[in-house]
Amino acid sequence: MAKVLMIQGTTSNAGKSITVAGLCRIFKQDGYRVAPFKSQNMALNSFITKDGLEMGRAQAVQAEACGIEPNVNMNPILLKPTNDVGSQVIVNGEVWGNMSAKDYFKNKTNLVPSIMKAFNALAAENDIIVIEGAGSPAEINLKDNDIVNMGMAKMASAPVLIVGDIDRGGVFASLYGTIALLDDEEKNIVKGMIINKFRGDKSILKPGLDMIESLTKKPVVGVMPYINVDIDDEDSLSERLSNKDSINIIDIAVIRLPRISNFTDFNPLEQYEGVSVRYVSDVKKIGSPDLIIIPGTKNTMSDMKWLRESGFEAKIKRLSSDGTPIIGICGGYQMLGKSIKDPYNTENGGEITAMGILDMETVFEKNKTRTRVYGTVGKIDGFFEKLSGSDFCGYEIHMGITKSSEKSLSVLDNGRNDGSVKGNILGSYIHGIFDEGSFCKNLIEILCHKKGVDINTINAVSYKEYKEKQYDILAEEMRKNIDMDKIYKILNEGI
Repeated sequence: MAKVLMIQGTTSNAGKSITVAGLCRIFKQDGYRVAPFKSQNMALNSFITKDGLEMGRAQAVQAEACGIEPNVNMNPILLKPTNDVGSQVIVNGEVWGNMSAKDYFKNKTNLVPSIMKAFNALAAENDIIVIEGAGSPAEINLKDNDIVNMGMAKMASAPVLIVGDIDRGGVFASLYGTIALLDDEEKNIVKGMIINKFRGDKSILKPGLDMIESLTKKPVVGVMPYINVDIDDEDSLSERLSNKDSINIIDIAVIRLPRISNFTDFNPLEQYEGVSVRYVSDVKKIGSPDLIIIPGTKNTMSDMKWLRESGFEAKIKRLSSDGTPIIGICGGYQMLGKSIKDPYNTENGGEITAMGILDMETVFEKNKTRTRVYGTVGKIDGFFEKLSGSDFCGYEIHMGITKSSEKSLSVLDNGRNDGSVKGNILGSYIHGIFDEGSFCKNLIEILCHKKGVDINTINAVSYKEYKEKQYDILAEEMRKNIDMDKIYKILNEGI
C-alpha cells in the first residue's frame, strides 16, 4: 500500500491545491508513482475523464503534475453549488442528485464507503498518495462527521501538514488558532506547518517562526515565497478573476457570471504575448474589447437573468451589432439563443427568454452529457471564416439539448455536430476548446487581422509544454524553500 501525506490549510485558498501539485511533481521527479486525492471537493471547475466521469478540476491538474491520466478515484465526491444553499452532488463521477447544504450535511457520512473504496484503489496502484483537505480543519461546527479534513486523515492514517497564507495577513494567528482548535488526537496527526506566499527577507520572519514553533510544538517545514507560477486555480477565489485594468494589443473580455464555471477554459488565451484576458463583472468596465466571451455557468437561467438585470445583455447585443465578435461556451452558448426551458426543474424550472442572437432553443434534460471529444470546424463563413478546418479537443458537460437553425460550428469524432455560428457570433458546448489543436491560434490570428496587427508579434508556446514548465518551476521552488528531507521523514514515519 502507498505511503500517505495530507495537506490541510488554515482557510480556503491558503495554497493547499498548489502545494499538493508541487509535492506530486517532486515525488514524480524522484521516481515514485504518485497520485493526488481529495475526498470531497466543492468547485464549479470540473473535468471529464476519458471514461466520461466528472471530477474536480484541481485533482485533474494535480494528476497532470504527476504525469498520469486523471481518474475519478482521485475525487470521489464533487459538490457543484447551484445556489447559495444547495449543490449538485456528484459521487464517483455520476450525478447523485441536488441537495440542500442541510440535507447533505445529514447524509454525507453515508458516502464514507465510496470514499475509502476510491482511496484504496489509488493506494494499491501507487507508491505515494498526496491528499488535499478542504477549507479548514478547525471548522468546529463540522468536525463531528468530517470526511475531508481530520476525518479523512484518520481514515487514511495520514500525517498532516498545515498551510497558512501570509500574504493576506495574520498567518501566525491562523496557524496557532487552527491547531489550538484541534483535539489532542488531531494535534498529534499534525507534523508540521508551511507558510505560503511570503514576500521579503526571511531573516525578519525568523523570530515569528521560532515563536509559532514554540507555541504549537510543531516545526515550520517550509516558507514558500510568492512565486510567479501559472498553475490552474481551484475555484472562483482565483486571482485570475480579479478585474484587470491593463489592456494589451488584443483585449478579450470574459463576462464574470455569478455562477461562472470552468473559467480555466480561457487560460490558454493568456499564453499569447500581447493578449490580455479580463474578467468583467461591471458593465461599465467592458469597454470596447476585441472579443467578448460568455463562459459556462452552473445555473444558466439565473445567470441569464443577471445578464439582463445588470445591463450586460443590452451591452453585448449592442456591441455585437457593431461587429464585436461574441463567443459563448456551454451555458454561455445557451444564452445566445432564443429561449431556455427547464421542464424537469434541473435548475429553476419554467422557461426564460434568452438573448435571441442565434436562432436556437435549449431544453434541459434529466441526464447530463459528459464526454471527451475531438472535433474539426466545418466550412464556415463570416467573421470566423478562417477557423474553417481548425481542430480541437475538449469535453462536454451540460444538461441541455440545443436545437439550432444556424450553421453548425464543427463535427465531433462521435459523429455529432456541435455549436452554431452566424457572422460574428459563435457558440460551442466544448470546454477546453482553446487548449490543444489549431483552434486557438487561428482565432488569435483572426483577431490580429481585424486589428491590423502582425500575428508574428503575438508569440505563444504549446500550452501543454507551457504547463509542464510551470510544474517544474513550482517543484524547483518548493525544493529550495521546503525541507524535503523532513517531508520524506514525515512520509515514511506516518502517524
